[in-house]
Amino acid sequence: MTGVFEGRAILRMPVVRAALVLVFVVASDQLAKHAVERSIVPGEEQKVLPGISLVYSRNRGVAFGLRPGSNVGVTVVIAVALLALLVYFLRHRSERLMWLPTGMLFGGAVGNLVDRIRVGSVVDFIKLPLGWPPFNIADASITLGVVILFLLIDHHHHHRSEIGQQIGQRE
Repeated sequence: MTGVFEGRAILRMPVVRAALVLVFVVASDQLAKHAVERSIVPGEEQKVLPGISLVYSRNRGVAFGLRPGSNVGVTVVIAVALLALLVYFLRHRSERLMWLPTGMLFGGAVGNLVDRIRVGSVVDFIKLPLGWPPFNIADASITLGVVILFLLIDHHHHHRSEIGQQIGQRE
């Protein structure tokens, strides 16, 4: 019985939760990319929902096709950003939900890194209307992770300001 309780305690650890999110993002991203590579011919477009199509394209830049051909510079920038995120996470890991965007950002970065190592570029396959460049699950995870991270930082900042004001009013 003790093992069950220890297992639950481990799952409540922010580092473990972030790692589980990372694994989920990488696995879903890679499975989807492999499915697209096997089922869609490059240049072909398959409509799945109104305004959403599946395509098979290769991206040598960063998310959404930005800065193509600059892999060394992109890799350095990504590595520095992930290092800064890791330091921030380790300092703030006890804050509510901080594990979620951390896992999403690392998972997205790893998912795209696997592609760069495996095929020399990133496989993109989700196409939205109005000329939006194709993207993948890793890109979406990174984008949502950044939004959630900024919302958490903003919430934390406002919460600390409110506590400071309450302490100032007591004195």
